[in-house]
Amino acid sequence: MKVTYSPAYTIVPTYECFNRCSYCNFRVDPGADFWMPLATARQRLEQLQGQGVCEILILSGEVHPHSSRRSLWLEHLINLCQLAIDYGFLPHTNCGILSLAEMAELKPVNVSMGLMVEQITPKLLENVHRHAPSKIPALRLEQLEFAGQLKIPYTTGLLLGIGEMETDWIDSLQAIAEMQNKYGHIQEVILQPYSPGSQENHPQDYQLTSFNPQQLPQVITIARQILPPSIAIQIPPNLVPDSQWLLACLEAGATDLGGISPLDEVNPDYPHHQQEELQTQLATNNYQLIPRLPVYPQYISWLDSKLQNLALSWIDRLQNCHHKHQGWALPTLHHP
Repeated sequence: MKVTYSPAYTIVPTYECFNRCSYCNFRVDPGADFWMPLATARQRLEQLQGQGVCEILILSGEVHPHSSRRSLWLEHLINLCQLAIDYGFLPHTNCGILSLAEMAELKPVNVSMGLMVEQITPKLLENVHRHAPSKIPALRLEQLEFAGQLKIPYTTGLLLGIGEMETDWIDSLQAIAEMQNKYGHIQEVILQPYSPGSQENHPQDYQLTSFNPQQLPQVITIARQILPPSIAIQIPPNLVPDSQWLLACLEAGATDLGGISPLDEVNPDYPHHQQEELQTQLATNNYQLIPRLPVYPQYISWLDSKLQNLALSWIDRLQNCHHKHQGWALPTLHHP
């Protein structure tokens, strides 16, 4: 059986974010971080040449919608995506809540985009999302609607173990399924277990414990029953450290391991497995690890001609690499 992953590298334009989710390992306060210069991004992209990396994940903290720097931030994201394209990579942007117009501006320089729904229950606004205005469930679902209207191949998902109930999983998955039935644009749903890290911003009155990875197969089974077959279920292997439970997740219906890169920026305390290590681990149980693009084949026709041609060229390159049994090497780039 085949299990897919995307050979990826993450570029973070800025870690600053106006949300203060209590579990976050990523953000810094607005104004406390320099934005990555284009020259730095160019240097990193040059180092990635020939490394087998196809996806450049542009992962950004959120600048407030009413900030005077919002338009500059959007322009910076667009420039980074274009730079990735110029170097022959496939950009995928995840930068939080966008207006319809902003999403439309990013579409021509991305093969896909994404945003985690997390959970659609409003009760989380009373605790973990108390200081996170863009985590209002209606805003998260609106992003799926915008992406569907614009025909943008999209990734979304659930964050598990942040204070929700099992019924909330069902409600969130059903909401995603409804969007897929309406627009058909959702490539994959990530089921991400919350895992404590060293940089969280916990309020004194609300503490979280990690989501038990032994529950993950149960969530995958529920998701596979609710989501249309056209949506792949993705799990992050670095957050399921026990190989027994990773295999149980695959047996339950997960088919994708997401972008595997030198550093998980969202969960920096949980390093990714090496591709070769994963391949060996899976092969002993008759699973074959296959590289894929950040845009699934059925959505390539949605892209403009330049991005279509670039994506098609990468399909040939990844297939040739796989047939020759050549893994991709993780670049040795420093963490900023």
